[in-house]
Amino acid sequence: MALIALAADKGAPGVTTTAVALAALWPRRVLLAEADPAGGDLVYRSVGANGRPLDPSTGILSLAATARRGIAAEQLWDHSQRVAGGLDVIIGLASSDQSGGLTGQWGALGRAFAELAQSPHQEAAADVLADLGRLDAHSPAQALLPHAALLLLVTRGQPENLAHVRDRAAALHNKLHGQQRGTSHLGQPRIGVLLVAEPQHGAKIAAQVNEMLIASQSGARVVGLIAEDTAGAEQLAGRRRGRLDKSLLVRSARKVVTDVHQTYGADLNPVRPPVPQQQPGAQAAAYAPPPSYGQPGAGA
Repeated sequence: MALIALAADKGAPGVTTTAVALAALWPRRVLLAEADPAGGDLVYRSVGANGRPLDPSTGILSLAATARRGIAAEQLWDHSQRVAGGLDVIIGLASSDQSGGLTGQWGALGRAFAELAQSPHQEAAADVLADLGRLDAHSPAQALLPHAALLLLVTRGQPENLAHVRDRAAALHNKLHGQQRGTSHLGQPRIGVLLVAEPQHGAKIAAQVNEMLIASQSGARVVGLIAEDTAGAEQLAGRRRGRLDKSLLVRSARKVVTDVHQTYGADLNPVRPPVPQQQPGAQAAAYAPPPSYGQPGAGA
């Protein structure tokens, strides 16, 4: 289990929609975190598992306040909410105006996200999928990246978008891994690209993008294709009825999840530390989350 970050270089290619789709289909326990400094969307798109609106005061902002005093990874669940359908989420900022409250805290959040995957408490351990929004050179969310196992850059298939994502992947590689070249020498996070495209043209575009990425020596590769499916995105957001499981969006996301685990499985399975043995009579100091934390809700 690990921290997987999703981000865009430019525009609005659908990072949040992609993150929700992947999290909903993730084969292991997962927590979706909106870590976009510009603000999150889930508080407006989703309702709680009880049918009521989500609480905007419980999420990344309340988590950042806790992180100033130090945070155990398992405490992430204290700032999560369960949405209708059973997905556990940490909702994002209401707007970019609140990002000042996270100054200096992004790295600590990234560390907690990564450590949750290695929690010795089985009922609390989970992968974290973090939606970082637009990841330009000045985004404070870049501080999360050294703690991630995988960074997925989401982009549309227009030529200008592909050129931007190629350059961003190369820049991020140089920043995170120095001047090392070639995939065999890459550390973490590994960098992948997700293309949002019409299925009939996706394979051709993916081949062209891979050629661009190889030529740039960034070590990044196309991981998969997310179908450009407006109807499916509206169903996922609860704004439209229909068989979501039959939508192009969900079918393509299911394949991406499979491909990610096949390609990066070793990177997503860090060794979990052993459970510390307590001395007789010693008080338990470990955090003990309630049994329901991290468990899929009814109807997930």
